[in-house]
Amino acid sequence: MNKEVLIRLNGITKSFDGETVLDDMNLEIHDKEFITLLGPSGCGKTTTLRIIGGFETPDAGDVFFDGKRINDVPPYERQVNTVFQRYALFPHLNVFDNIAFGLRVRKLPPEQIREKVKEMLQLVNLRGFERRRVNTLSGGQQQRVAIARALINEPKVLLLDEPLAALDLKLRKDMQNELKNIQHKTGITFIFVTHDQEEALSMSDTVVVMANGRIQQIGSPTDIYNEPINAFVADFIGESNILDGIMIRDRRAKFAGQEFECVDFGFKPNESVDVVIRPEDVDVVAPEAGQLKGLVTGVTFKGVHYEIIVDVQGFKWMIQSTDYVAEGQTIGLSIDPDAIHIMRKSEFSGMFGDYSTFSDEFDPLDLTEEKNVSLPEERAE
Repeated sequence: MNKEVLIRLNGITKSFDGETVLDDMNLEIHDKEFITLLGPSGCGKTTTLRIIGGFETPDAGDVFFDGKRINDVPPYERQVNTVFQRYALFPHLNVFDNIAFGLRVRKLPPEQIREKVKEMLQLVNLRGFERRRVNTLSGGQQQRVAIARALINEPKVLLLDEPLAALDLKLRKDMQNELKNIQHKTGITFIFVTHDQEEALSMSDTVVVMANGRIQQIGSPTDIYNEPINAFVADFIGESNILDGIMIRDRRAKFAGQEFECVDFGFKPNESVDVVIRPEDVDVVAPEAGQLKGLVTGVTFKGVHYEIIVDVQGFKWMIQSTDYVAEGQTIGLSIDPDAIHIMRKSEFSGMFGDYSTFSDEFDPLDLTEEKNVSLPEERAE
């Protein structure tokens, strides 16, 4: 059953100092959804979050919450709470008092406050920490306090602005699971901002990929990964080999000098396209058994697989394989039809997909050429 639309952004545009940060953005966010705004720095994801929270006002467009326009509603009157990257806890208060702060502002009875704080401590796995000073807690524990403080007021929406960025890798993984569990238990809509692709894919019901102030693609994590709409999405979500190609006809494409069967259709005959092939979808075979063959220019052991860079007619492919091959070896590449994804050309075509930086094409830094360089202490006053 489709969930109801809780938040709708219609034609949102926002500029700072003459630079457009959001460009005519349209987005629907559903009740009880875990939605992630994903993109590089400067793409507009945090500005979107701040507009939903009421901390920024759009230059054009409307924000609707439960069908009502809320452009002029101040943050404290919105059914929204925010967890920031810096948790903004009160250092002079203990865990209990930090979490209880919002309820005390609302002047709830002490017994009700105690009961609600107890529920929140259980939810975020911090029972027994009530009297601890927040500055004695680990980063992950501080984050749980911030989440409990935000949730205790029972908002309909929780905004999370890169809340895991300050944590180490293992703690981030733990907190990803924790946040997803909390969202399931509470049924609150979570709007999560990150630039970490793995984080977005592992946590979200819906991923919104942004670039240059515009939404590039909206979909489930599986759809975004398996069916990227353009070269930016394909490159930003995971590793990708992105090649220029021609769609000869339905289900037949040509790239890397060869013709391949594929599963895509609906393109014009001989239309120029971008071809995406994920590194894990290429099989390493004997040179004579592959549709393509190339020279291995780099091998990196990654624990569960090898990352192999292969030069095929001057284009560097990345392949992820559990089979070891040696640098300098010639290998064959075998690609199944359903491993080939065809995308229409876009403004991002030609910008991604060749792993030349893994090869020896870049000139090594030569520290002996100091003809025109003087060290700081050698300069004349």
